[in-house]
Amino acid sequence: MAIEPISRVSLGKTGIMVCRSGFGALPIQRISKSEAINVLNIAFDNGMNFFDTARMYSDSEEKLGAAFEGKRHHVVIATKSLATTKAGVLADLETSLANLRTDYIDLMQLHNPAIMPDPYDENGSYAGLVLAQQKGMIRSKGFTNHSLERAIHAAKSGLYDTIQFPLNPLSSDNDLSLISICKEAGCGLIAMKPLSGGLITKAAASFAFLRQFTNVIPIWGIQREAELREILEFEKQPPLLDHNLQNIIDQDKKELSGKFCRGCGYCMPCPQGIQINWAARMFLLLRRAPFEPFLTNEWRDSMERITACTHCDQCKSRCPYGLDTPSLLIDNLDDYKRFYKEHKGE
Repeated sequence: MAIEPISRVSLGKTGIMVCRSGFGALPIQRISKSEAINVLNIAFDNGMNFFDTARMYSDSEEKLGAAFEGKRHHVVIATKSLATTKAGVLADLETSLANLRTDYIDLMQLHNPAIMPDPYDENGSYAGLVLAQQKGMIRSKGFTNHSLERAIHAAKSGLYDTIQFPLNPLSSDNDLSLISICKEAGCGLIAMKPLSGGLITKAAASFAFLRQFTNVIPIWGIQREAELREILEFEKQPPLLDHNLQNIIDQDKKELSGKFCRGCGYCMPCPQGIQINWAARMFLLLRRAPFEPFLTNEWRDSMERITACTHCDQCKSRCPYGLDTPSLLIDNLDDYKRFYKEHKGE
């Protein structure tokens, strides 16, 4: 099978060559197995070779395993473990290997640790990565986080081959400083949330912005073939960060300034069944995406669940951005009711 050429870069100092546009496999957990296999193979046939998933992404690993059985050595697969112990990391790794139908993982990442793993703890999560690499179960070690402080610490430590961190045109100058830090350290830098959880609606602007940085590998969360085709077209003819795209970025920054929910989902699950990672940013979704799908009876009932909030503050304590999530939910419900009445007349 002929594979379309696509620009590639080394994953830090590992020497593992990956496409400059990676495939974020979180969204494929929301589609059928046959649909997932189809979109994954379209990506592969068009030169994408870097696929990022995680143990917590329900059946995402299994769908990748089904799609790439027989093609394993032609793709680079990254996954993640939330475990905080050596035993936990190794147990997750065994499950990932089975799900992915492989005997090795190219990049095993510690998934958003709340505190820095102790590299000298013989029973800690980092020790799990080291042992797995010694046994040939993984090729490289990675670290993901939403905390800039922890991401910088990991990059400078020299312990990890890659860092995964949210980067997009909305990123602050402080966040963007991670790019040069990783480059100097020879650490691969994977950009999660290049569209800020769907709030950036002009993908070309984000693509052009991130393509400026030769050591940044965005992983685009892909669910639909149309989304994939757009990224593939950008790879064929990369958009330049011209005056028009910069104006779009400037307007996005103006509209999305301050604290807002990125939809990362670390607040979930909610004991009361509230879809926090959607409800807490409904104000923006109604105005930055086609709003009709959010004005159904199902979504109205889902938003009304906010009234059942007991203020247990579990979501608040889990938020990597330090948001006052319960207050954000109430504000979004009030806005939703006004918006719904204005557009539906009920």
